[in-house]
Amino acid sequence: MKVVVIEGDGVGPEITGSAVRVLKAAAVKYGLTIDLQYVDAGDNALRKYGEAVPSRYWPIIGSSDAILKGPVGESAGEVVVKLRRGFDLYANIRPARNYPGVRAVRDGVDLIIVRENTEDVYVRAEYMLGNDIAIALRLITRRASERITRVAFNLAIGRRRRVTIVHKANVLTVSDGLFRDTVKEVAKNYPGIAVNEMYIDAAVMDMVRRPQDFDVIVTTNLYGDILSDIAAYVTGSIGLAPSANVGDSKAMFEPVHGAAFDIAGKGIANPTAMILSVAWMLRWWGERVGDDKYVSAGSAVENAVIKALGEGVKLTPDLGGNARTEEFTEEVIRKLG
Repeated sequence: MKVVVIEGDGVGPEITGSAVRVLKAAAVKYGLTIDLQYVDAGDNALRKYGEAVPSRYWPIIGSSDAILKGPVGESAGEVVVKLRRGFDLYANIRPARNYPGVRAVRDGVDLIIVRENTEDVYVRAEYMLGNDIAIALRLITRRASERITRVAFNLAIGRRRRVTIVHKANVLTVSDGLFRDTVKEVAKNYPGIAVNEMYIDAAVMDMVRRPQDFDVIVTTNLYGDILSDIAAYVTGSIGLAPSANVGDSKAMFEPVHGAAFDIAGKGIANPTAMILSVAWMLRWWGERVGDDKYVSAGSAVENAVIKALGEGVKLTPDLGGNARTEEFTEEVIRKLG
């Protein structure tokens, strides 16, 4: 398995280092073949090369099977959007759940946000009219809406079989209207799935008030970005939330959270989301190529994280503990065996 590693900015190198340590431990334990290649991307790369994702690295990224990416800073749009759109990683999948040993805002949370990843205002088609008017174009297509819907409904089949469409079609009648209508049309092919719809403002309120009511959410790019951060918060910390950006031939795994420059270099960043991204990457690859060793390794990494959190002995400060990043990482590796 060829993995390109992007350490990122801020706390990125710290938590990525932790995740790679866990990945290497899992590879030894389960006899996995992992080929790691590091590339620069983000604020530091922009300063060094004049490009947030230097052109010299695109062939390396393109030849990889998966990307393991740490958070980046002010150049996030130049990095994340370009990678997602450049490799057509159209499905952004962001789970949120409660973990043992973690104090949460709400209990009983177990949901997945399935976010269309290549369109909406994140196409970054912005321009100025004179000095006083800024315009941003929004792109929604039937094709992208259809394929993200299929991802969401296929996930719902293995869960509680409920899908919530989140949109604002009462105001954005053309663009959100197309998205909503397309989802509902595709839903006819999944008669066993219960479907409801919510406006984005109501969904934000219910994500805080009763997140346990959600199973699978399918939505557009911007709404999904906002909802997934709120979902991570109600489970206890945004430092717990991994994510996958999945295309037909490649996937990128990263934490939901940002670079957290305020705590960078202090050794207290929570690496949980980054380590869980490694677990997900291993399972994804094993399922893709039909190798149970990778699936087992991914599940073992996730279980090790859950055990470490559940004991509550080595929690990082965002979770109410005083453990350092490396201490939590070592605890996960011990639990991995």
